[in-house]
Amino acid sequence: MATGDNSPFHWLGLLKWSLAYSDGTKPSGDVEPMNKEDVEFLEKVMKEGIIDEGEQMKSILKDLTDSLEVMVLSGESKQEEKRKELDEDDMLDLLQELRDIVEQIDYARAFMAMGGIPFLLGCATYHAAESSNGGKTIPKSIRKGALGVLSTMCQNNPPVQLSLLEHGHMPQLIQLFLDYSTGNDCGNETDDSIREKAVQALSASIRGHAMAEHIFCKNEHGKPMLQLGLGMQQKAPKPSTQLRKRSLFLLRALLTSDDATIERHAQYKDVISFICTHEINEEWEADAEIREMSVAMISQLLRHKPSEQSSSQERVSKIILHHKNHIGSIGITRIKAIRNLKEGSEERECATLELEEWESLMLALAEAGNEDSSESKDDAPPLAICDM
Repeated sequence: MATGDNSPFHWLGLLKWSLAYSDGTKPSGDVEPMNKEDVEFLEKVMKEGIIDEGEQMKSILKDLTDSLEVMVLSGESKQEEKRKELDEDDMLDLLQELRDIVEQIDYARAFMAMGGIPFLLGCATYHAAESSNGGKTIPKSIRKGALGVLSTMCQNNPPVQLSLLEHGHMPQLIQLFLDYSTGNDCGNETDDSIREKAVQALSASIRGHAMAEHIFCKNEHGKPMLQLGLGMQQKAPKPSTQLRKRSLFLLRALLTSDDATIERHAQYKDVISFICTHEINEEWEADAEIREMSVAMISQLLRHKPSEQSSSQERVSKIILHHKNHIGSIGITRIKAIRNLKEGSEERECATLELEEWESLMLALAEAGNEDSSESKDDAPPLAICDM
C-alpha cells in the first residue's frame, strides 16, 4: 500500500513485532527502552509488513514491458536479448496482481498517470503483421489479461474513462472485436474469448459516461459490433453465451441511460425488435439468464423517459408495441408454466425472479398500450395480467 497514516496495513509490521516481544501479561509501563538490535529488527519488520502499491505497479509495468519487448523484438540486438523475460504464466500472474491493485479507484488513476493506458491498449491490440519482427506476436492470454486490467481500472472511474477516450481506445477495441469475428480481413479464426474481453472493456469504459456513450453510438462500427455480439447475423455461428450476455448488458446500458435519446432508440430499432422477437423466446435463446435480462430490458425501456421528448422519430414504446402480441403470447405461456411448478421446489425457486420480470413486463406492456392506444395502428386490446 502507498505510505500514509490511513493505510489499513500500516501497522501490520508493528503488530508482528509487538506479538513477538509481548505476551500481554505485563503492563506497558514496564517496557524498557529498546536497544540498537531491537530498533533494527523493528525497522526491518515494519518495512516487510508494508507494501508500497505505487512502487509495485511500477515494478510490474517494467517487468511486463521488458518481457513483451523480448517477446516481440526480432532479437537482432544482444542488448535486447539480455532484457528480463518472464514466461507466459508469470506475466499472467503479474497482470492479475495489477488488476487487484487497480480495483481501487485511486490506484487506477495512479497507474493511468504512469502511462499504463497506452501500454495496456498496445498490448491488447498488437498486430504482428504490422511489424517487421518475423511474425512474432503476443499470446492471446496476455492480450486478454491486459483487457481485463483495462476493464477493472476504468469502471465507474470518469477520469480514466476520459483518458481512454483521449487515447482513442474505442476504434481500437471495436476493430479488435471485428478482427476476431467471422469473415474478418485478417485471416484470424473466430475467437469469442477475445471478443468477450473487448466488449467487457468497452462496456466498462462507456457505461455511465455520457460523452463515451455518445461517441460509441456515433461510431459506424459500434452498432454492427453489438449485432455480431448478440448473434443477429444468422449465417454466422452463434456467439458464445458469455459474449451474448456482455453485448446485451452494454446494449441495455446504452438504451436505458439517463442520456439516451429518441434518436438513439430509433438507431437501434432493429436490435430492439430482435430482443422482442428472439431473445425472450426459449426456442431461440436457450440461456435462461439472457432471456431474463431481455425481459427486464424491454420492461425498463417501456418505462424509460428519453432525455429529449420532442422528435419526429418513433418512441421506443411504439417500437416495442409493434411486437406486443408476440411478447404477450410468450409471456402468458411462460408465466403459466412457472406458476404450475411445484411450490417450494428448487426449479420454482430458480424461476421466481423470471416470473417477477415477466409480470412486470406484462404490466408495463398494458400501461404502454393504454397510453398509445389512440395513436397505435394495432387495434388489438391492450394486454393485462390475469390469474392462470
